[in-house]
Amino acid sequence: WIWKGPDKNAVYLTFDDGPTKELTPWILELLRKKEIKATFFCVGECAVKSPELIKQIMADGHALGHHTMHHENGWKTRANNYINSIVESQAYINSKLFRPPYGKITFSQAQRLRKLGFKIIMWSWLSYDFDKTINAQKIIAKSEKIKGGDILVFHDNFKAQENAKKVLPYLISSIESRGLCFKLLS
Repeated sequence: WIWKGPDKNAVYLTFDDGPTKELTPWILELLRKKEIKATFFCVGECAVKSPELIKQIMADGHALGHHTMHHENGWKTRANNYINSIVESQAYINSKLFRPPYGKITFSQAQRLRKLGFKIIMWSWLSYDFDKTINAQKIIAKSEKIKGGDILVFHDNFKAQENAKKVLPYLISSIESRGLCFKLLS
């Protein structure tokens, strides 16, 4: 499992659960304006619904990763079904990066994925942008602890929309003002 990025002068911005028409286009526009690249861990069924967003993510120079076909929890899904879900999503997401939904994956599932050539990407900073009990100001306060090498998780789904739109512009400016840059995971 990879929990930190290799460059201590950079942070690694990632988005889980999309793409969605509600939030992904807004994120792509913000990243384009700020000239930032990010890694999008996409759910296969979302990629099927919005192939134009997958194409736009790639055209903008961002990286893609898998997040299973149906956002399965690895602790509650049989190993064969879990692996098959990831293999199925490869028809829509061309990548060898994988992030387990909820961060839950068994040791045997991880071993099988690594044998298939996948890198399992975790995170060192979670925004909780999807949590309606956490407001933008709490996320912004927590973001002051971000440091070089951190892998940051935001979400490009409907639940995260309100917090992400308030937090992301501030967070980007704050990180850049600390002399850190943004890099892709590969």
